[in-house]
Amino acid sequence: MADMNENPLLKSNDKPKIKVERKEGEPTAAFKGASWAALVVGVSAYLIGLFNAAMELNEKGYYFAVLVFGLYAAVSLQKAVRDREEDIPVSGIYYGLSWFALVVSISLMAIGLYNAGSIILSEKGFYGMSFVLSLFAAITIQKNIRDTQNARERD
Repeated sequence: MADMNENPLLKSNDKPKIKVERKEGEPTAAFKGASWAALVVGVSAYLIGLFNAAMELNEKGYYFAVLVFGLYAAVSLQKAVRDREEDIPVSGIYYGLSWFALVVSISLMAIGLYNAGSIILSEKGFYGMSFVLSLFAAITIQKNIRDTQNARERD
């Protein structure tokens, strides 16, 4: 008769898979993967839409620059907020500039889309949603990286 602790579904020569132990405070692999997938989907959708858009090259450059600026501003702000939360020194000017940069990037996107006469309303919504998804994903990825580092440093 089989031992009570033995898995009856495993054959005697099968070895059970080793479960990788996740550190306390470390995000799950699924959450990390979902965050990266959201960033890839958001940025890819935005760039594919921009590539296929019937607008002048200078307009495309504007929207591309706003995306890059927004991603940088969002990650920078997340880092500054997290540093302050963990009592890591952050100058007031850097903290303020991080907030200012994020607000400016979102404002530039909103103003650009509002004033874009060559873009139909559904495309404006598409650009707006892919922009917001990309910003959120970049913030989440930065948080995941920081949480993973902190969890591994504790050991």
